[in-house]
Amino acid sequence: MRKLLISFYKKTAQVVNDQHTALFGKYLLLTNTVSSGFLMYIGEYFAQRIQKSKNMNENGYDREKMKQLAVVGLSQGPLHHYTYMWMERLLPGNAKSTIVKKIMSDQFIVSPVFILHYFYTSYFLEGRKVTETNELLKDKFLKVYVADWLVWPATQFINFQFVPLQYRVLYINMITMFYNIFLCYVKNERH
Repeated sequence: MRKLLISFYKKTAQVVNDQHTALFGKYLLLTNTVSSGFLMYIGEYFAQRIQKSKNMNENGYDREKMKQLAVVGLSQGPLHHYTYMWMERLLPGNAKSTIVKKIMSDQFIVSPVFILHYFYTSYFLEGRKVTETNELLKDKFLKVYVADWLVWPATQFINFQFVPLQYRVLYINMITMFYNIFLCYVKNERH
């Protein structure tokens, strides 16, 4: 019986290792894309849950909005994936000066692109016109960009200093899940 259990655990460990190797190796783009979509969906769920607790008379969740945010996440996944690959190729290593350059690149180039992508894609999926989105962004972009500076530099320092390249998008997606609660609030607030 003991040999059977040991054999079972070894085989199970090998299967888990093989799956891990495939997900974070050969299928890294797919893993990053799916995790972006899934965690964006979960972030919208939590945002609605918080909003629901404030408005006790609301029934259920807006599953359509949750699906829309999953699509936003799925579309951001490849962007995240290639951004981190590009950044590591352009600025290799984790010396302090390199990390500062990566963080500045993220904040001044990548962050505005992702903020715009988030709003334009999510509003498009809601059926809004570009002109309407432009008007909404006049009120919302700066608020989100300032909050971005409060959250992401420290998060990215940890990411670039300690997280291996193949796990960086997953790490960012987990933080983004919580950040999305704020984004959903800003996106849905009335001016």
